[in-house]
Amino acid sequence: MKWLKKMMAKPSAERDPQQSNAYDRIGGEKVIRALAKQFYHQMQTSPDTQDLLAMHRSPIAESEQKLFEFLSGWLGGPQLFHQRHGHPALRARHMPFSIDETMRDQWLLCMQRALAIEIKEPQHREAIYQAISTLADHMRNQ
Repeated sequence: MKWLKKMMAKPSAERDPQQSNAYDRIGGEKVIRALAKQFYHQMQTSPDTQDLLAMHRSPIAESEQKLFEFLSGWLGGPQLFHQRHGHPALRARHMPFSIDETMRDQWLLCMQRALAIEIKEPQHREAIYQAISTLADHMRNQ
């Protein structure tokens, strides 16, 4: 988990290809794109996450692309979200939505399932899940 914390400590607009990070360790663009796709597949197909799904605009492909872009930069890869949409400012972007513990938990359920399918190394899954859980909790506004 140290590698994830160290990598996330200093976000930058450009990625340093010499620095090993989560993006590289888990398989780069291909794996992160698959993770975002799997996340939304879980949301769309699970009866436990229909309230969360209802909060998302159609088409889901736009949200999936933004999640991919965010995760790319957040995990140490290209800062795609920042380049295309500006600073993520996640909490501010999510303020229009009622995010309580139930919504947070539904979001985390989708992410946990997506990580279990797409991230091969258990220690990488756990480190990413722990870090994203803290981030998801920070999104609560109810």
